[in-house]
Amino acid sequence: MSDFPPVTKSPNDHRQYQFLTLKNKLRVLLVEDMQTTQAAASMAVEVGHFDDPQLRPGMAHFLEHMLFLGTEKFPQSGEYNAFINQHGGNNNAWTGTEHTNFFYNIDANAFAPSLDRFSQFFIAPKFDVELVDRERQAIESEYSLKLKDDVRRIYQVQKESINQQHPFSKFSVGNLATLSGTQQELRDELITFYQTHYSANIMTLCLVAPLTLTKQVALVEHYFSAIENKNIVKQHPEVPFIDKTQNQTQIDVLPLKEQKRVAISFCLPGIDKYYCQKPLTFISHLLGNEGPGSLLAYLKEQNWANNLSAGGGVNGYNFKDYTINIQLTERGLTHLDDVISCIFEYINLIKHQGIEDWRYQERANLLQTAFKFQEQIKPLDLASHLSINMHHYAVEDTIYGDYRMDTLNQQETLELLNALNVDNMRIQLVNKQIESSQTANWYHTPYSIKPISALRLNKWRHSTTPRNQLKLPAKNPFIVVNPQTRTSETASEVPKVVAEGKGYRIWHRKDDEFNVPKGHLFLSLDSVVASPTPRHAALTRLYVEMVLDYLSESTYQAEVAGLHYNIYPHQGGLTLHLTGFSGNQETLLSLIINKARERNFTQSRFDVIKKQILRSWYNAAQAKPISQLFTSLTVTLQKRSYEPLRMAQELETIQLDDLHNHVSQFYDRVYLEGLVYGDWLVEEAQQLGRKLEALLTLVSKPSQESSRELVNLQHQKTLLREKQISHQDSAIIVYYQSASTTAINMALFSLLNHTMSSSFFHELRTQQQLGYMVGTGYLPLNRHPGIIFYIQSPGHGPRKLLEAIDEFIADFGYAVMQMTNEQWQMTKQGLQHQVMEHDPNLKTRGQRYWVSLGNRDYQFNHRESVVAEIEKLTRADLIKFIMNNMRSKTCDRLVLFNQGESHLDNEPLRSANMIKDLKQFKANAEKFAF
Repeated sequence: MSDFPPVTKSPNDHRQYQFLTLKNKLRVLLVEDMQTTQAAASMAVEVGHFDDPQLRPGMAHFLEHMLFLGTEKFPQSGEYNAFINQHGGNNNAWTGTEHTNFFYNIDANAFAPSLDRFSQFFIAPKFDVELVDRERQAIESEYSLKLKDDVRRIYQVQKESINQQHPFSKFSVGNLATLSGTQQELRDELITFYQTHYSANIMTLCLVAPLTLTKQVALVEHYFSAIENKNIVKQHPEVPFIDKTQNQTQIDVLPLKEQKRVAISFCLPGIDKYYCQKPLTFISHLLGNEGPGSLLAYLKEQNWANNLSAGGGVNGYNFKDYTINIQLTERGLTHLDDVISCIFEYINLIKHQGIEDWRYQERANLLQTAFKFQEQIKPLDLASHLSINMHHYAVEDTIYGDYRMDTLNQQETLELLNALNVDNMRIQLVNKQIESSQTANWYHTPYSIKPISALRLNKWRHSTTPRNQLKLPAKNPFIVVNPQTRTSETASEVPKVVAEGKGYRIWHRKDDEFNVPKGHLFLSLDSVVASPTPRHAALTRLYVEMVLDYLSESTYQAEVAGLHYNIYPHQGGLTLHLTGFSGNQETLLSLIINKARERNFTQSRFDVIKKQILRSWYNAAQAKPISQLFTSLTVTLQKRSYEPLRMAQELETIQLDDLHNHVSQFYDRVYLEGLVYGDWLVEEAQQLGRKLEALLTLVSKPSQESSRELVNLQHQKTLLREKQISHQDSAIIVYYQSASTTAINMALFSLLNHTMSSSFFHELRTQQQLGYMVGTGYLPLNRHPGIIFYIQSPGHGPRKLLEAIDEFIADFGYAVMQMTNEQWQMTKQGLQHQVMEHDPNLKTRGQRYWVSLGNRDYQFNHRESVVAEIEKLTRADLIKFIMNNMRSKTCDRLVLFNQGESHLDNEPLRSANMIKDLKQFKANAEKFAF
């Protein structure tokens, strides 16, 4: 072990940290957290798809999959997943360009045996030859899943349009074609890859647990010292990401979804070396500004753009592809060259007027405040994040590196700004109306690449004098200098009503645990005209989007200062969620309310926002099948939920006057429920209540809370609903519903899901290879517990998928009977710990309180009631529940499915009990009122 400087941590962080290096050169960060009941581990390996053999694209990804399927010490392929799940945990992994990350969380009392299993991935994996074919089928399913995903399709075009000698150009996912050959051949190559690339000296491990650092040191030394150190030195080829012939080009890409987007990118050197000063963060802070005078504000005024983000783009060991992304309007598409001129004018404005200490310090202070009052995250997220950070930052900056902005280096900043020039530029235009000349490999994306004409380049070279409307941002009035929490006695352990009257009720609780000067304010407005029909629902969604658009410019500086808000529609109306530093929350709330009441919607913005929503709803039909079925599940069962295409039909005919009339009717009779939680004193919450009451009196009459009705599946037997989806895969969701909302039924459904989930995944995905998207889920709708089983499959039609699900359910009772009493108790304890997991931060607790209010859990003891019922349940109870409610061919359930284009010749899934007319079905069905 070696001595290291202490890890710099937030003064608001109660955890203890220790960095060490084992004798095998494995670098380890240990985190002692005595406030959590969960433990977590994450291993980040400096191996990614950049390391794939030229003739074996996807090998790093394939290896990631195979490591989960048994080791010499624990040879059973499903044992690891089952152990983690049984003890209340989750696990996953991902393969990136230069790193692979494996991570899991688990009940703390099972941490040591879980580390024994986890460490064996990196010591003695089995690589069972019999599982090779099965797992490459899983890779094929994962690849197939994204064939119609525009993000993946456009990403492939980017890979083909850069220097083909650079490892970024490699196909990263893999499929049956790239992983072909006999099982033995592929296994041999896999072992060679593992032995060549996996080494302790390029791994970083992070543990988070409610154990002392001393105990964690002993665990790490015991379980991870046997990982072999091969003293690997990483050597990626020193070739440019973009060569000179690929600059000054325009790449036109044809998407599947309707979109008009341009990305202006500039190739810069690797950025890890800049992390102490973060000059690109500072540049992006100015370029991406959305306030008055900003680049985006001007583009919006010209009706050329709706959205802009600066600073994104891929990066790696020797490159950063710095990107300015703009969502164009139809008019903006015809003025593309003017849009790009504006970009260069604004870059020039920053060069000559923006490199000022106070501007840099404003951004640095915001990061410093965020670090000072850093909120804790879940152990799993923390472990994964820090294990990756260990590859990018100095030891002491493992946490602080994300926030560190030491000082403005004017020369460094100017050099980077100068690199954002016309000669170093590429344009990527994504639009349905482009002409293509070639097709991308693997994802079949039509695209074309052509040099940008000298005429256009010269125009942009001379875009040096900014037009008068472009201005740099003024000082931010929303920034609270040195915010502090207020100490105040908390009168109650849970929120209490502090203001109430006809048509409104406000709940409040002063936080006394997390010690941050932040608050969460939730306000829900119920209106009877919010969504009784698809037209009303479309109007409400349009109103929300119009308000958000109307607010964006005037609230942008508040957002930058750490004050955030969101407005979203729901079955009964809409909700405003406001969060951030509490000192200026009331100021922002007043601004939002006043702007929302003005309703000065212009025809031009109405036209733009309407088109945006229509595009989003029409594009929903291009989503992967399982996503469309999840949407259709709530649409089928909730009275006031509607299919996106159905609402789009209504929105097509809606005019500006219709919107104004709807808004007037919406506020005519409303019911308001609110929650104020965090660094708010009770008298402040009461004063807010009085203000809201006065405001409501001005604009509306009091009303009752809107009812949320749910279709009752009792006595319906097996209901089928088929969705017509244009996709090669088939998908299915099978949903079982509880007829009551009692704690015992919540316990039964959640325990059933917890007990089944790992076995279902292992049996249907790993063993039977039915698809990549395979799982179960506990799904409460309108307070009614439920369980779902879902599969998206490239290889099988819905009839086969339903048969497989039914067979699994039919056999599962036997699996429960075979569990030992110890295994049963562990399974229950794992779920109990999951349900009662300690809230890691103010946000999580605020959301839990708000969900409780939505469920009318006014005692805020729903979790405790369910856990008490779980404790009483026996194996016999669970088996009886399955037998009575799920095994019969006439059991009550809803089956949603699509027949994939690859399976049109398969026997269709049909029944006399099919939903043909959704509107009629929902109108006639019995319903639970809530």
